[in-house]
Amino acid sequence: MVKDEEMLEELKKIRALLEPKPAPPPPKGMWAEFKGFLESYKVLGLAVAFIMAVYLGGLVQSLVKDLLLPAIGLAIPGLADLSSYAAPVGNQMFGVGSFLVALITFIIVALVIFVIVKVTKKWGIQ
Repeated sequence: MVKDEEMLEELKKIRALLEPKPAPPPPKGMWAEFKGFLESYKVLGLAVAFIMAVYLGGLVQSLVKDLLLPAIGLAIPGLADLSSYAAPVGNQMFGVGSFLVALITFIIVALVIFVIVKVTKKWGIQ
């Protein structure tokens, strides 16, 4: 009988240790709430990523328009200025060249982002 009571006391101690602690009270004040918002949603990291993506997009667009397209123009005669190429259809001019520049830029940006994600995963940064 004594053994059963000792086991029961041990089980009660274990249960007390396993019960979750009450959550801390939420911080008071506007500044504390703002800091909590920034920390919980990682807004600062999102803002930095957005700003970096805007400038990365500009860099890749310049790479495509200023370096790759002239090289393509040298390799393929008749495509010297692809970005201003337009195809006439009836009375309308379709900016095929601008679309191709945007498509090439998108593919390169997607490739760069893919490589960045692969490298960060390999380094354990998430």
